[in-house]
Amino acid sequence: MVIVKTTVRRDVLTLPTAAPGAENPLPPLLPLRDVHTLDERAKEGLPRDMARQVGYEPLGSPLPTRILDAYGRERTPTPIDVIVVENDRLRATVLPGYGGRVHSLLHKPSGRELVHRNPVLQPAAFALNGAWVSGGIEWNIGATGHTTLSCAPVHAARVRAPDGGEMLRLWEWERLRDLPFQVDLWLPEDSDFLHVGIRIRNPHEKPAPVYWWSNIAVPEEHRVLAPADEAWHFAYTGGLRKVPVPESDGADRTYPLRSEYPADYFFDVPDRARRWIAALDDAGHGLVQTSTDLPRGRKLFLWGTGTGGRRWQEWLTEPGTGGYAEIQSGLARTQLEHVRLDAEAEFSWLESYGPLSAAADRVHGDWAGARDEAEARLGDALPREAVDAAYEAWLTCADTEPGEVLAVGSGWGALEVLRAGHKLPGTPFAESTLGPDQAPWLELLHSGAVPEPRTVAPPGPTLVAPHWRDMLETAPARPIAEYHLGIAQWHAGDRAQAVRSWERGLDLAPSRWPLLRCLAVADRAEGNVERAADRYTAAFDDLCQERRDDGPVWTAATAALGREAITALLAADRPEAARAVWAGLHESTRAEGRFRFLEAQLLHAEGDMAGVRAVFESGFEAADLREGAETLGNLWRAATGEEIPERYDFRMRPETTS
Repeated sequence: MVIVKTTVRRDVLTLPTAAPGAENPLPPLLPLRDVHTLDERAKEGLPRDMARQVGYEPLGSPLPTRILDAYGRERTPTPIDVIVVENDRLRATVLPGYGGRVHSLLHKPSGRELVHRNPVLQPAAFALNGAWVSGGIEWNIGATGHTTLSCAPVHAARVRAPDGGEMLRLWEWERLRDLPFQVDLWLPEDSDFLHVGIRIRNPHEKPAPVYWWSNIAVPEEHRVLAPADEAWHFAYTGGLRKVPVPESDGADRTYPLRSEYPADYFFDVPDRARRWIAALDDAGHGLVQTSTDLPRGRKLFLWGTGTGGRRWQEWLTEPGTGGYAEIQSGLARTQLEHVRLDAEAEFSWLESYGPLSAAADRVHGDWAGARDEAEARLGDALPREAVDAAYEAWLTCADTEPGEVLAVGSGWGALEVLRAGHKLPGTPFAESTLGPDQAPWLELLHSGAVPEPRTVAPPGPTLVAPHWRDMLETAPARPIAEYHLGIAQWHAGDRAQAVRSWERGLDLAPSRWPLLRCLAVADRAEGNVERAADRYTAAFDDLCQERRDDGPVWTAATAALGREAITALLAADRPEAARAVWAGLHESTRAEGRFRFLEAQLLHAEGDMAGVRAVFESGFEAADLREGAETLGNLWRAATGEEIPERYDFRMRPETTS
């Protein structure tokens, strides 16, 4: 038999795609989602280390990243750059423009797709900063939730593999925690398993909170197996409780289609047990993921069979595509936790992905037998010692400098390396990647001053890490510097000082609306809805006077600020003022699905229930509807008193009775 040498190559895949769209130019001062949180009372009774990590450095906002919310629902065939890692056994197709997601993992001898491969790229508002796509294998770093890199490019290059062949290195600078990381995809020539070496480094002088979960989409008809007899159950009603595995509340939850509502099951894997999780079909075939011991967490996420779960499944793909569940692997026991990474230290480990076949009668029999059968077959296919040996071999190449560059990520890592002189062997952040977004910060770094914009345009992104905040505090107090300083102070929790900085900037600012909008957000956060409404009105009026054209930059800024302003004015019971802002939006903006929903909210505030019904019955899709959102259904019921139509029913939890 001729063994095909492992190759790493570029290719192009044409997929029906809705582009993520331009960044929202308004800084996200508040978090977008809170579905995975616990209050202090809910933490009672948790193991001490889990309770400590649940409360360790939760994310206050997605800063310094920006929100991606300008995508739509219309998909067009689009050529997508991919990188293919292939031997004679497996073919992994990677999307470097979507966070390095593994789009497909094909087992060539059997012809089986090992993951749920989404045939479209349809963003939905599941990431910490908005746009996210489903399917395949994704690498989640930063904080509880889907990474801000979900729809962002990462660096990619060929690297010499431990066996002398080639492997693919992906790397980026994770901006929520200011940490560089790498993901090395190594497929030995005769291997049925894709090895993935992962390293997160903390180059700073202080500890950093770390979050990592590898999420694998698998067909929801499969049974999910893991080496545990208990799990921590999180439902979208809130709360975290210990439940037996496989049966709880009268059903075997290891079959995703036996639950009605979406839920998370974090398997409580014993300390000395081998780390693995598998999803196997009726015949006992499927995917297994295993790793070295550092990632202790294993999880099942399921959508369930309820109306809301099915609607979300339809929302994320195209008609006729089968549903999926997710099996996941992470550093902590649950995704509500962040793990401490000491100063100038690193986490590294190795994961392996491949096919698994086991006796179907045992896989679908009693839990102990099913679990033992899967672990035994995993031991035959890839012994635990082989994973440990692969990890040790990979470590010898983790610092190897990349060869041919296959894709280019952001310039933020290059900026941080220039600032601090970090030595990060294996993950170069070249100065050639610096771009317009980094230019003002380079100027601040070199001259100590924030440059005034050369053209009239919405402000660029703000850096909020302590070292940048320190530089902003000593920079000349120009209006643009006060704007950025206030955002950095707000992010640090010094809200009173942030407000003072923004108010100082207003005195001399030629462009007032960015500062007024920040002050309006501060007012809303303090519960001062009337003053927030006043400031939003003034900000929108100022923007409309300042905007120079109807091009994409100003259209995006008008849409983003107009949406916030209308929401704030309705909260202050000012529908007339909200209607005036609505009139100031571009016609193309008002036609978007997310703004049709806003129009229905405005009509409801004006008492026009027939108008609300007409908007719903005409059909619209609010493309950036967030995970766990019940706003569509709530508005329909408030306006009509009728049951929610299925197309607008995205509920992820049972209704509560008062």
